[in-house]
Amino acid sequence: MLTIKRADNGTWEPPGGVLELSEAPEDGVRREVYEETGIKVQVDRLTGVYKNTARGIVALVFRCRAEGGQEQLSEESTAVEWLTPDEVTSRMAEVYAVRVTDALLNDAPHVRAHDGRKLASH
Repeated sequence: MLTIKRADNGTWEPPGGVLELSEAPEDGVRREVYEETGIKVQVDRLTGVYKNTARGIVALVFRCRAEGGQEQLSEESTAVEWLTPDEVTSRMAEVYAVRVTDALLNDAPHVRAHDGRKLASH
């Protein structure tokens, strides 16, 4: 899985960001991944919706396939790495690791809530 080490807080996370006002979600995914990693991707499908209840932020997560480019750092990333599922769960906070591990599943999109640190119980 393609991951970044964030420049602002040093945590490992999937690449992502905020959509531009007139931007379609798939276009925003392609732009953000490329800006943060140098990798061009094709968006496959929505794999999850994750709400941070403490901040009121909703994240849409998509599974993608690499189409080209090469890893490069940006103002937002101090490292870009391809991690295994085990590396994802050991390096990332639970609320980010679950987004990546959910994306590996071939089922309906997951809908989860968290407080910024821990997933909410169902």
